[in-house]
Amino acid sequence: MHDKLPILPLVLGLALFSAPALTHVHAQGAPAPQQEAPKLPSPPLVQQNPENKKQTEPESPQDQGGQLEELYAQLAKAPDPARAGALAKAIEQLWLQTESDTIAVLMARSLKAINEKRMELALRLLDAVVELAPGYAEGWNRRAYIYYLQDRNGSALGDLRRVLALEPKHFRALSGLAQILNDYGQKKNALTAYRELLRIHPHAAGAKEAFEKLSVEVEGQGI
Repeated sequence: MHDKLPILPLVLGLALFSAPALTHVHAQGAPAPQQEAPKLPSPPLVQQNPENKKQTEPESPQDQGGQLEELYAQLAKAPDPARAGALAKAIEQLWLQTESDTIAVLMARSLKAINEKRMELALRLLDAVVELAPGYAEGWNRRAYIYYLQDRNGSALGDLRRVLALEPKHFRALSGLAQILNDYGQKKNALTAYRELLRIHPHAAGAKEAFEKLSVEVEGQGI
């Protein structure tokens, strides 16, 4: 059985994903999707080596933030999927970076556990990550992925909301959010999430097609 699903009050703008309160309903009361929704993309299995951390990390959080903003700007204007893919991978590498050797080790072990399909172990490791480093967005993102695989979509949405509060342009979290909302028939909210995703990452895999399909469905419902 699905856990309780928060209905996210989506509105236009980046602030839509950081509302302080969520309303809960039973998942079984939500409309069933018309067809099977696409699965959430698995996280990139990039291993971090804490010994090499100082060679690859930005010199400061400010420097990392500057690099991210520059890459986001390029991603939004990428001329084709190949260039967008390269930029997205560079952004994902920056998301993974951490100043803590402990968090780097826990993340590496959790990624290995995910790759080996040892999801309970991965979840325990990611529980430790978010407890030790609640400001580290990628810990919440990876745990949301595990929750989704375990059919715990309410918990997944809660973690995705934390990701987007910390990193509003996290396109993987936006993709997951849109897909879960669409799974539960919250089409207008899913459409808003896809719109934001395409603004940040116009070449995100499957996003344009999903947005166009939902646009027709939402307009047809008179919303």
